[in-house]
Amino acid sequence: MIIYPSPIFGPVHSRRLGLSLGINLQPDDGKICSFDCIYCECGFNSDHRTRSRRPTRQDVANSLRRKLEEMASSGQRPDVLTFAGNGEPTLHPDFPAIIDDTLLLRDELAPKAKVSVLSNSTQIHRPEIREALKRVDNNILKLDTVDEAYINMVDRPCGTHYDVRRIIADMELFEGHLVIQSMFMKGVTTSGDADNTGDRYVLPWLDALRRIRPREVMVYTIDRETPDSHLEKATPEELDRIRDLVLSAGIPCSVSY
Repeated sequence: MIIYPSPIFGPVHSRRLGLSLGINLQPDDGKICSFDCIYCECGFNSDHRTRSRRPTRQDVANSLRRKLEEMASSGQRPDVLTFAGNGEPTLHPDFPAIIDDTLLLRDELAPKAKVSVLSNSTQIHRPEIREALKRVDNNILKLDTVDEAYINMVDRPCGTHYDVRRIIADMELFEGHLVIQSMFMKGVTTSGDADNTGDRYVLPWLDALRRIRPREVMVYTIDRETPDSHLEKATPEELDRIRDLVLSAGIPCSVSY
């Protein structure tokens, strides 16, 4: 399993985003997330309890400035500054202010870089989080399926009840300023069948996409070790079929195999 440094890691080459400088708003000794996905590269929440605090707003700004200056001095420029890492970035209490700081530093030190946020969508009911996400270039929100039983088995939301209908309604509020990221995979786990590549899951998900009207959909599958060892990659043929259905709905779609 991968536990990332904090608050800055990389740069790394992302399958979907290019040369990405990571911004991790969670501690560097564990994981804090509102999901506990059985496919998460960081492992299960219970296996990575944190003992240290989150980086402060100032920690993030100072570390990001140092790294961008270091990259500039070596002639290297990131394609993207990506909020990701050890859990859900929008859980940080200063997330909106950190976004403001990051945009200012990007404009000063890496003006061609995009700012991306990878989020599981659980905090987008909060107006201040939505407004912050509207300010970034790539607001990438997770929607693996619209089947709540599957969500509870695979994404495993923590805490309060997860209402996918509310999530979809909140996604509509972005008025197209979002990218939907969806994981497709297979495998029979101890909790049930994790195959979400068939029409039972894909067609209702596609109906939700028609409502949300995202700028783009990113379809992908497992790329690294998963905490549940029974999971399997979706095949290129299955991913291509899903991509083609999205394209036929008039929505741009990319695939990572």
